[in-house]
Amino acid sequence: MIKNCLYIKNTGGKGRGVFTTEKIRKETVIEEAPVIVMNHNDKVLVDRTLLHDYIFDWGNDKDKCCVALGFVSIYNHSYSSNCEYFMDFEEDTIQIKTVREIQPGEELTINYNGDWNDKKKVWFETIG
Repeated sequence: MIKNCLYIKNTGGKGRGVFTTEKIRKETVIEEAPVIVMNHNDKVLVDRTLLHDYIFDWGNDKDKCCVALGFVSIYNHSYSSNCEYFMDFEEDTIQIKTVREIQPGEELTINYNGDWNDKKKVWFETIG
């Protein structure tokens, strides 16, 4: 399920991102997407490809990874994100939910650390 008001466009600086044509209320589920779960051996292989930038660690022990379908892998990172994500390991889905009201034309972002307000540097900022 993806809300009809969501769309993807180029952000200029961060590649593609997810945006909305409508105002969205706080605590609205805007997407629920199935995921393709891969085991540890697959994760080692995927980590050597461009898909590394689009996968999520998966499972209670984070010993697997997944590729999310839908728009989930296109949401850009922000330390002051306006959405958060929830992983359902039983149903193999990821849900995106707003943490505040979103305005038309605004980009929807998630915090790649998992918690929407976690300020710890993400992996691509610690490289180099």
